Amino acid sequence: MFDGQAALVWLGIALVLVAIEAATVDFTFLMIGGGALGGSVAAAFGAPFSIQAIVAVVVAVGLLLVVRPWMHRRFKRGPVELMGTSAHLGRSAVVIERVSTSAGTVKLAGDTWTARTSGDSIEEGQEVVVERIDGATAVVSRVPAIDR
Repeated sequence: MFDGQAALVWLGIALVLVAIEAATVDFTFLMIGGGALGGSVAAAFGAPFSIQAIVAVVVAVGLLLVVRPWMHRRFKRGPVELMGTSAHLGRSAVVIERVSTSAGTVKLAGDTWTARTSGDSIEEGQEVVVERIDGATAVVSRVPAIDR
């Protein structure tokens, strides 16, 4: 059917599978694409279609069973990046306007936030730490002094 072009057909299939992998990022289609690449190599060496298909299946299954779990562990691990208000917990901020138990403002991650403290008032220019976020208000406390 594809006399003399079987290697290119297998290569085209591999490229399509790699493109699908780019959308899914699960390493499954990448491994199947690797199998298609194996079929392409077999075709380039003149193997009949049945051997090409067997090579493609064996390579794909091998990649799925051996390489995919390793890649999945390697690329899916790492620190969980917090998003939203939870990303600000424990961050330092600078008091812009005096912060009391009822009002104040701080500069937090480049933005101006309304703030309050659960303890004593904190004066302008001092560094504070975000304890929690209540709605759109950062609840802050003084930075603990470090003994040197």
